[in-house]
Amino acid sequence: MTETRRRLLWHGMALFLAGLLTGLVEQHFANPRMGLAAHLEGVMNGTFVLVVGALWQELRLVQLLETIAFRGLLYGSYANWVVTTLAAAWGTVGMTPIASTGLGALRWQEVLVTGGFVSVGVAMLASSGLILYGLRGRSPV
Repeated sequence: MTETRRRLLWHGMALFLAGLLTGLVEQHFANPRMGLAAHLEGVMNGTFVLVVGALWQELRLVQLLETIAFRGLLYGSYANWVVTTLAAAWGTVGMTPIASTGLGALRWQEVLVTGGFVSVGVAMLASSGLILYGLRGRSPV
């Protein structure tokens, strides 16, 4: 088993466990709906990282693109869980108006969560695109 694959599998299980533990306390957040979302983000992103770890050896990418995909995937997966958990704890509303009706947080908290969600979107789109490109079946370019 390659070291990168093993690391992805480890991080996938760690994130999955973090999601399960978040589910145990979701009712205690300022916004329990976002607490449920944080629980699901941990579980789903952990599962996604496990799947990518299982298929990692099939990727055909040059080293630089492989590194970007690996780091982007881990950043995006963990940051998604962390930012969603912060949104639940602080009751932010800027990026989650449906789940946060009637709530609100301090301006810096809203800015941090908004920036976090934007960076997660960029990281996950980029790493997912690279992984898809790497699965095309050709030798690295």
